[in-house]
Amino acid sequence: MRNIRQIEAGTAPQFDPANTIIRFPEVEAITGLARATVYKRLKDDPTFPRPVSLSNSKSRGSPVGFVLAEIQAWVRQRIALREVAA
Repeated sequence: MRNIRQIEAGTAPQFDPANTIIRFPEVEAITGLARATVYKRLKDDPTFPRPVSLSNSKSRGSPVGFVLAEIQAWVRQRIALREVAA
């Protein structure tokens, strides 16, 4: 237990969204899209962020993730488009 560092309140570890990989459940939560809709966006929407392969395998079902900053930027872009259309 001596090796466990105690984190003080308000000092959560910092991370860089540009270097943070998130998986499908987080993408679904951030975008509000269902998994099937994310796949549809990947197929039909060139503005939707591309996945990052998490293994050397190219077979179907191999693990992928998304760059957090890219997903956040896409959501901000959608919000901006809503404001322009209004």
